[in-house]
Amino acid sequence: MELFSIGFLNITIPDVIDILLVTFIFYRLYRAMRGTIAAQIFIGLILVVTLSFVAQATNLKAVSWLLRTVSDIWVIAFIIIFQPEIRRLLSNIALNRFVRKFLRFSVTDTIDDIINASLDLSRKRYGALIVISRGTGMKSFTENGITLNAQMSKSLLLSIFNPRSPLHDGAVIVNDQTIEAARCTLPLSAHTTYGDLQLGTRHRAALGISEQTDAICVIVSEETGAVSITENGELYYRLSTQELRKELHERLITSVQRSLKNAKKAMRKK
Repeated sequence: MELFSIGFLNITIPDVIDILLVTFIFYRLYRAMRGTIAAQIFIGLILVVTLSFVAQATNLKAVSWLLRTVSDIWVIAFIIIFQPEIRRLLSNIALNRFVRKFLRFSVTDTIDDIINASLDLSRKRYGALIVISRGTGMKSFTENGITLNAQMSKSLLLSIFNPRSPLHDGAVIVNDQTIEAARCTLPLSAHTTYGDLQLGTRHRAALGISEQTDAICVIVSEETGAVSITENGELYYRLSTQELRKELHERLITSVQRSLKNAKKAMRKK
């Protein structure tokens, strides 16, 4: 069914739906990449796609041929250039309220151990980086560390991050109630500053893993003793004990309980 015409273009209802879907996809991609260098490249890509459409519509054969030649490799180039952003976007999709209820992750019994260990490490000025795994698999990161598969405990965390321990360098990766690995190497964020804060290697690693996965990181600064967390490429710096407890409970418990509650309501309605 034709709605209206613009010159040689006949606009139908499927065309409108198609345009709206493409617009929404591009908008979500831009939101996921906003604030990164990739966002500028993404805008350039949109301009190239728009130019290609205009060239075909106006029958500019030479320009169309050139853009078709570029389009043969642009998909591969897109995946290579935007790999971290695509991974982060897919992780966010996997954690929406409709999908998250099918994922199993529970750190309810480990939050107190992580908080208490972080506070003790902070008082002693021992640096620490604790990665709390959620939906995204962390196998590629645990493999470059020392496999532990040990029961989570405050004492074990304190032992690992003691400067005399051979495992204190790198990150600890926690999954459910298990410390999967220690001395893990994480990808560094491209950001060297965050606001007025100059980031060290530990904070850049925490930002880097949160940019590429859905994990939450708890960081204890060796220099200042400040306890911070990162999630989705955002740094929440120098949290008090109450703030740390609130943030971890909100991100790791409350959201899961809310999803389970909604799932139960949906089942009752059926």
